[in-house]
Amino acid sequence: MKEINEFKQKVLKECPRLKPDSVFRFDCHHGVACFNHCCGDVNIFLTPYDIIRLKNNLGLTSEQFLDRYTFTPFSKDSKFPVVLLQMEDNDRKSCPFNRTEGCSVYLDRPWACRMYPLGVAQPGESADELEEEFYFLLQESVCKGFDEKKEWTIEEYKKAQGVEEYDKHGEPFRNLTTHRYFGEGKMLSPEKMDMFYTVCYDVDNFRRFLFGSTFFDKFIVDDETKAKIKEDDIELLKFGYQWLRFSLFGEKTMTVREDLLAARKTQLGENASL
Repeated sequence: MKEINEFKQKVLKECPRLKPDSVFRFDCHHGVACFNHCCGDVNIFLTPYDIIRLKNNLGLTSEQFLDRYTFTPFSKDSKFPVVLLQMEDNDRKSCPFNRTEGCSVYLDRPWACRMYPLGVAQPGESADELEEEFYFLLQESVCKGFDEKKEWTIEEYKKAQGVEEYDKHGEPFRNLTTHRYFGEGKMLSPEKMDMFYTVCYDVDNFRRFLFGSTFFDKFIVDDETKAKIKEDDIELLKFGYQWLRFSLFGEKTMTVREDLLAARKTQLGENASL
């Protein structure tokens, strides 16, 4: 994680800051000499939406996908769990989905792969005060795509790569991870770390928890929402974010059943009279 923080500082201090209408030259296709060479020995952080798209593409449960294709680094300074794509154990440290003809999960490739060679710096992601979002180019010597003649604006490139949908579903997660709770230096307990991991990344296990426990006896959730989260991973993820905001940060995003509150108040009153 130290290397990642150093990279962020380098970006903030050295990289030209690009806007959505900024123009750059780049293209990637089979005819480029370095085709496939960048798909290895790289840290690819997976968002919850990335994982849903990938595990459904592969016909796996979230637990199966996480076990086979990811790892989760931990350190004493970790504010919340992150998930990285596990590279293959070979000389190139290849992406597990890389093939001679290209990416085998191309239609559902992660946000980071879609964005390349663009990076984005956003307010709240660094200790430095960043007033507004900006883009930057990851210009690596191995990449010959910058020698191509194709020109794009940042916005055109993002649209062509299908980034907009990923941004839409990724924003609630970014808002969660840049919450003022973490900005104040607070840390999650091991139990809350596990909860964060399950809700955000292991959605199939989160669904089993909801429907296999007394959760709906304790919280008011309408039947329409129940039906959606039972079948739809995206709706389940949205619901999970609301649950995390309630359970981690104490926000009023969930409604506790009145009878449960009344019983709790009665219990507290009896204890106080002892």
